[in-house]
Formats: sequence, C-alpha cells, structure tokens
Amino acid sequence: MKKSDIAMIILIAAVSMMLAYFGAQAILGNVQNESVQVKTIDRISTEVTEPDPSVFNSNAINPTVEVIIGGDQSNNSDQGLQ
Repeated sequence: MKKSDIAMIILIAAVSMMLAYFGAQAILGNVQNESVQVKTIDRISTEVTEPDPSVFNSNAINPTVEVIIGGDQSNNSDQGLQ
C-alpha cells in the first residue's frame, strides 16, 4: 500500500467517527443535563379490608366441590368396552 492510501483510510475513519459521534449526540442528546421523574410506590399497610358480602357468603357456590351432571356413568362405561 502507498502512503497516500493509508492516509486516506485514516482520514475516512476519523471523519466517520466524528460523524457518528455528532449524530449520536443529536439523536440521544446530552443525558447528563436532563432531569428524570420516577414514580414511587405507596407504603404497604397491614390493614385488611373485609371481602364483599355479596360474593363471600354462606349461599355462594363452592367451586372446590365436585359436581356430576347426568346419571350414573359407571354402568355405561362397562357396556362400552364389550
């Protein structure tokens, strides 16, 4: 390579780095001078509110109880295997 080729590569690399730096500064801005507001959470209290009596009452449906709809299925399953 000639000296002029090496000098041209160095010049192009330097100009590219300067363009990238100033382009990033234009897009991102100067982060150090900007203020930021951060949301804070409320303090957790130990107070427990009572549940809604229209949902939690003695007449409510218990979803943990097994419900069988229809007749006795044990006799029908034996007949299907024959």
